[in-house]
Amino acid sequence: MLNAKGIVKRFGSLTVLKGVDLEVETGEIVSIVGSSGAGKSTLLHILGTLDRPDEGQIFLGNARLDHLKPKALADFRNSHMGFVFQFHHLLPEFSALENVCIPGWLSGTKKKAVVQRATELLDTLGLADRIDSKPHTLSGGEQQRVAVARALINQPDVVFADEPTGNLDSVHARELHELFLGLRDQFRQTFVIVTHNEELARMSDRLVHMKDGLVSA
Repeated sequence: MLNAKGIVKRFGSLTVLKGVDLEVETGEIVSIVGSSGAGKSTLLHILGTLDRPDEGQIFLGNARLDHLKPKALADFRNSHMGFVFQFHHLLPEFSALENVCIPGWLSGTKKKAVVQRATELLDTLGLADRIDSKPHTLSGGEQQRVAVARALINQPDVVFADEPTGNLDSVHARELHELFLGLRDQFRQTFVIVTHNEELARMSDRLVHMKDGLVSA
């Protein structure tokens, strides 16, 4: 479903990714692990089209992404990809419901339909009684579940998560791990996760080890 071939990324004279190949199947949870500086987050950002490779090709389904122009790429990203980051990046002036709705509204879907789906997602994620709450009134775990709902609002083909439990305590981290597994089982949701959390990595379907800008055996 997601296929990257020969991904190279340079920052000045430093080559961070040195020809990475990666395939991810529909309904798979893949965790990318490795030491700091191995290129994990750089690879995730390139797979998610938040950055461009200097060399290589990226396909999602039959669509080749590395050649798309910025506007087309942004539209494709919003429609087909979701993102969860270590710091939730919720907009403080908006409620939980509004934060979840924003990508849906940007996609041009009718407002009523977006609100209905956002409400259903928040209910599924155990936040039915928090939909009108502002981010500062939510716990860290609740904020991260709002971020997950936002990532799912447009029914993406794949969700990219960069250290999603890095800012959570052990209890909320485990809850998020179990949430990812439940979403995979219930909706065949695909996840690509960068993590240092060994428990989350072990719960994944597959581990991808990175070392010195390459996928290691």
